Amino acid sequence: MPLRQADVLQGAMELLDEDGLDELTTRRLAQRLGVRAGALYWHYPSKAALLDALADRIIGEMLTQPPADGQDWPDRLRDLATRARTTMLAHRDGARLLASFTAPPPNALAFFGSLTDTLRSAGADDRAAHLGADVVTSFVNGYTLEEQARQAAVLPLEQRDATFRLELDIVIAGIRVQLLG
Repeated sequence: MPLRQADVLQGAMELLDEDGLDELTTRRLAQRLGVRAGALYWHYPSKAALLDALADRIIGEMLTQPPADGQDWPDRLRDLATRARTTMLAHRDGARLLASFTAPPPNALAFFGSLTDTLRSAGADDRAAHLGADVVTSFVNGYTLEEQARQAAVLPLEQRDATFRLELDIVIAGIRVQLLG
């Protein structure tokens, strides 16, 4: 059976989840798929393109749930931020991978759009909505990157969850005062 792009992406995801970003090489991926490394380049022109596709797939997982009905804007931001963190934590080095894409993939733009739409619904103009979405994204990515790099081995999940919620509330309070006030 010929190698398909979906097979390459799935194999890369499995390798990422099992061994981490540093061990995700085209040589190891090709070996896992039973092909030569050059065969991968028919589907992805570079390792960077493959990593961008992985990032897009992970971010796509954040978009699978529709927003809950009746949420106010702070709860909607909390939901989106928590979903992003949970999804990144579900993949080894997920935050590091998402922090490294070369250009925002389609799902990243859609997720960012969910954040800006949420802030616009709260009365933010376009500039404030983009600033607020950038703040939330930066906080979640940074928190989760730090969490995967260090805290996961030291602090229990319940403590990390509580700290994340508290710090996210501080971010949301700052958005309320600085961008919507």
